[in-house]
Amino acid sequence: MLALADAQAVAAAAAERLLQARQAQPQRPLGLATGRTMVPVYAALRQQLGRLGSQQQRQIRADWLSFNLDEYVGLGPHDPRSFKAFMAGQLQAPLGLRPEQVLLPDGLAADPQAEARRYGAALAVAGGVGLQLLGLGLNGHVGFNEPPCSAEAPCRCLTLSAATRTQNAGAFGGDPEAVPAQAITLGLAEILAAGQILLVVTGASKAAILKRALQEPPCPEIPASWLQHHPRLEVVADQAALGAFLQGPGPCR
Repeated sequence: MLALADAQAVAAAAAERLLQARQAQPQRPLGLATGRTMVPVYAALRQQLGRLGSQQQRQIRADWLSFNLDEYVGLGPHDPRSFKAFMAGQLQAPLGLRPEQVLLPDGLAADPQAEARRYGAALAVAGGVGLQLLGLGLNGHVGFNEPPCSAEAPCRCLTLSAATRTQNAGAFGGDPEAVPAQAITLGLAEILAAGQILLVVTGASKAAILKRALQEPPCPEIPASWLQHHPRLEVVADQAALGAFLQGPGPCR
């Protein structure tokens, strides 16, 4: 675990690891995430990329391929609340990437389950994720893998929990009922198959669930707890998110 002072330091460290992975394994796509935690991460990534030499920048842009974890069912790419729009604003447009370099599930697919199967298969054809970036939900979800969730769960369409819709209501005028009821998400199967996993956690609100995810025995009720099985899991967190480790018993590992 890498413990840092604040969210900005966490973002800088995460961005550095994303760029390192992109340069070290350009043949394997990045696995990316959305949400408030990722906004400073992508801002730091843009800044760090801008400080590289022009040849390095061109090579990274030319080789770029990423698969996002998830997308809301019912939201298209032109809806500003969609994750496609989020990624277009955070990375695709600022870095001058083509749409086919920043991939997400199609939220408007006529058959969401078939789209989930297609998306999972496309990731497999691309060689699987090299480095998977993850945030942590208040109920222990990663991606949109809601509890209970097995470690073998594949890419699929699922129903979002009330807790997740409440957590994500900020982008929908503060109304949890306005948050789409379903989403397509990569499963724990695809996440755990990544070469590396980078779990980024900031803020005191995540302290309790972070400690449970890392110290309790892995179980379906805390999907993030399955990450303990991954041999190359790195957790980057700020002091606020580590409060439960610092106050309670047990090692900060």
